[in-house]
This record gives sequence, structure tokens and C-alpha cells, in this order.
Amino acid sequence: MRDNLRQKIIAVCDKKIEAKGETVGLSFYAFFENKNNDPDLLMEAATWWIQTHQLDHFEKAAKIKGMVEAGL
Repeated sequence: MRDNLRQKIIAVCDKKIEAKGETVGLSFYAFFENKNNDPDLLMEAATWWIQTHQLDHFEKAAKIKGMVEAGL
């Protein structure tokens, strides 16, 4: 996973956790605006989320942040 995507995921997770608490859930779409302005990056996130880790559509932000920080 690209470093800029890792940083973006961690920042979004931090923001969501700060706003809504440790139990807040999100999908990989949370890392992108409602525009498909970087399809390659979107597909990279989707592949990591769906194919590599077989995650549910919504997962806890704290779990995703931990996985990204661990380099999974």
C-alpha cells in the first residue's frame, strides 16, 4: 500500500474516532470524497480491504488504523 494512502487512512480514522468515539465504524469509501478522482488509489484501497483482508463493508476505525499501522 502506498505511503500516502496509509497516511490518509490513519488521518481519517483518527478524525472519525475523535468525533464519534472508539466504536465508530467506517468503510473504505470513507477515505475518498464522493468523487472518483483517483481510481487507481480507490482500487488499491478496495483491494486491500476486500481481497487481501476480506473485511466486512463496515469495520471499526480503530481496527483499521491498527492494521495499517502494523503494516498489514
